[in-house]
Amino acid sequence: MDQAEQLRNIIKAENVQRPMARVLTVTSGKGGVGKSNTAINLAIQFRKQGQRVIILDADFGLANIEIMFGTVPKHNLCDLIYQGKSIREIITWGPMDVGFVSGGSGIVGMSNLSRDYLAYIIKNLTELDAIADIIIVDTGAGIADAVLEFLVASGEILLITTPEPTSITDSYSLLKALNRHPRFSREHTLVKMIANRVEEEEEGEIVFNKLNAVVSRYLNMSFSYLGAVPQDSRLAKAVMQQVPVSQQNPNAKSSIAYESIAAKLMNKEAIARKRGMAAFFSHIVNGKK
Repeated sequence: MDQAEQLRNIIKAENVQRPMARVLTVTSGKGGVGKSNTAINLAIQFRKQGQRVIILDADFGLANIEIMFGTVPKHNLCDLIYQGKSIREIITWGPMDVGFVSGGSGIVGMSNLSRDYLAYIIKNLTELDAIADIIIVDTGAGIADAVLEFLVASGEILLITTPEPTSITDSYSLLKALNRHPRFSREHTLVKMIANRVEEEEEGEIVFNKLNAVVSRYLNMSFSYLGAVPQDSRLAKAVMQQVPVSQQNPNAKSSIAYESIAAKLMNKEAIARKRGMAAFFSHIVNGKK
């Protein structure tokens, strides 16, 4: 029995009669488009709906989530893997009890771990499924291999795009790279676009239509539109003060937009799409065997 098969058996055993969290992966074609801000504010909106939420910061080298939370985590995923910490010990609790796990470089090295290490990690990740209803994975930007590994493992991808031509172009490049990935499942992956920093709501639809025109013509994949987040000085102020705008100013234009997008993501059909965090990581590890 090879290691990949052993891992699959571990996951099957851990998932028996256990709850599974819904995993949403937030990404973008280029940096600086508000990806981490979107992840945090959606997390706050989900909390307002009574959902237990944990964010996994998988943007290696950029500690955006912890900066926006105004907190420094004591531990990250490396401590789970190499220091024997439990999953609960490496969670940092932020605003409105949104959990936060710093990925560090631990995820990158998972494919080289022994069966015993993997069994320990998967068991802990299954526990994460049990303590969260929604897990938001904040990836890096662009088409690096590490980013694509997260995307092909996810059943739901939220693509953040702005009206800037470079953002639209880079978003298409990301979708093109994802579509060409040998392990990308078109049948089991939903890609949804959020237009950020728009002047008018209609501008978001224009951005989506531009991107969707080339996606429909050249790529064989499902692609839909979730909504738009407007330019908002109150959001910029909240970022400077390291407080999510959805918490600091619920009546801000951006907060209302995030609330609407979160509501769309919580419809009955969407809620039924749960794959679990353990299964999410199994795709990453198995893909590197």
